[in-house]
Amino acid sequence: MRPLAVYTDTDDTDVSAGVRLLEAAGYEVRVLETREPEAIIAGARDAEVLLLGYAPITREIIEALPKLRLIALMSMGFDFVDIDAATEQGVWVTNVPGAATEEVATHALALLLHAKRQLPFYLASATPERWNERAEVAPARLSELQLGIVGLGKIGREFARVAGPLFGGVVGYDPFLPDTPEVQAELRGLGIRRAELTEVRDAANVLSLHLPLTPETEQMVNAEFIAAMPAGAVVLNVSRGGLIDSAALAAALDAGQLSAAALDVLDEEPPSVDHPLVGRADVVLSPHIAYFSSFTEAEYVRVQAANAVTFAETGRPESPVNSPA
Repeated sequence: MRPLAVYTDTDDTDVSAGVRLLEAAGYEVRVLETREPEAIIAGARDAEVLLLGYAPITREIIEALPKLRLIALMSMGFDFVDIDAATEQGVWVTNVPGAATEEVATHALALLLHAKRQLPFYLASATPERWNERAEVAPARLSELQLGIVGLGKIGREFARVAGPLFGGVVGYDPFLPDTPEVQAELRGLGIRRAELTEVRDAANVLSLHLPLTPETEQMVNAEFIAAMPAGAVVLNVSRGGLIDSAALAAALDAGQLSAAALDVLDEEPPSVDHPLVGRADVVLSPHIAYFSSFTEAEYVRVQAANAVTFAETGRPESPVNSPA
């Protein structure tokens, strides 16, 4: 019998190219189109591979699938999978690293410019009746501001490359990036001054987040953190919504401590109608689409399936995020 590979949810993504790769490697492929735990367990009971959109995979699901050996994600983030449970059960988890670096960095820049140049206001006022209206506060010149980047991985460094030249200075924080001569030279070339998190927070007129969501980073941008930022600062997030305390961010915007937020992600997706950051003139919001392009649309599907193919051929996937026994 052929091993079974099951797509849980595809979010309207065309996975036909991935299906062809899997079938050519000897897999039987099934597409469930569900995020419901019971439906996943029932439809994937004999699966060796799960291929996810954004279906949350809990310990209960993992333990209910005795043949499962690989969970392949179609994203860079993996916070919706219980990695500890997978590792304990001998299940590999893979992501799609680096495929959307250019897209996410340029989308972050687009959101930032949208917010700092007050485009929501001026796009709405570009009518014959409102043509000469001006916002209450004029936008600041970017070259007079400091850009803070929290997380100096591939996307954080690419964002520094495209956005940094617009600013008066760039300061960055990353506790995991090694402090080698090669890294020091790269950061100097990008114009990044490396500092501790508190210094980045205290200096950043624009604070851009490029971090995974972990227990350590969850709601790191909270009321106390925001209160220490420069008055009128902007928070930019294209990583994970859970990095920010949404209620605290909304309160800081209401109080004028922050002038705007530019977000591609929220802690609740899709958001409820009463989410505190939805429908605000001072929040530029896009629907978790920073990664998306004609290139990534195909590449995410390919890499996800390729992890399963390589696992079948070698016993180890291409881009694991864990190391099961």
